[in-house]
This record gives sequence, structure tokens and C-alpha cells, in this order.
Amino acid sequence: MSARIFVFAGAVSAGLSVALSAAFAHLPVFAGGIPAMVQSALQLQQFHALGLVVVGLALGWRGPSRWLLASGGLMLAGTVMFSFNIYARSVWGFDALRFAVPWGGSAWILAWLLMAIAALRSSVWPR
Repeated sequence: MSARIFVFAGAVSAGLSVALSAAFAHLPVFAGGIPAMVQSALQLQQFHALGLVVVGLALGWRGPSRWLLASGGLMLAGTVMFSFNIYARSVWGFDALRFAVPWGGSAWILAWLLMAIAALRSSVWPR
């Protein structure tokens, strides 16, 4: 079940990032162009959406892994704390959760490190 959830979340996140890219291009608040901060948030969301799909596929292929489950959870948390936080700040001026942006980036870094641990464990990947 968790494999499906991560593939679903990754696919939705990827599609949402494309939709947001198009929407941001037409928002009056970005009439002068989409700020680099928002473009970075979109690119990182897209990259981690693919990471979520990889986590889901790996879970479906090899079965349960606490390392992969934690990696996928941190990728989701990172997307919310980093990308969605930047969108809210840039579009609506919502700045109350600005402190969470570095935590989101840290969650992403840890997610990739956990995926690396999963890759080293023989119970996760074929030999």
C-alpha cells in the first residue's frame, strides 16, 4: 500500500508543479517574471516528485523497508516545508512559516541519505 501512496504522491506532485509553473506565469504578482526563489522551489519540487516515484517503485519491487518509508516521508515533508512555503510567501505574502524552509531542505537531504542507506542494504535491492 505504501508503494502506491508514494508513486501517487510523486505523480501528483510532479503534475502540480507543472500546473503551478503555468499558473505562476500568469499571476499579476509575477508580472515582472517569476522570482528565482520560486523557480528553484518548482525545480526542487519536480526533482523530489521523481524521488517519491522511485521510493514507491522500490517499495513495490522489494517490499517493506523502513529506510525507504522514512525517505519518502521526508521527501513529502520537505516539499511542504520548502516548496509550498515559498509559494505561499511569494503569492500571498504568508511569511509566518518562513523558519520551516531550511528544515524542508534538511528533510530532503536526509531523505536522499536514507535512500542511499536503503541501496546498501541487501534486503532492499537485488544483488
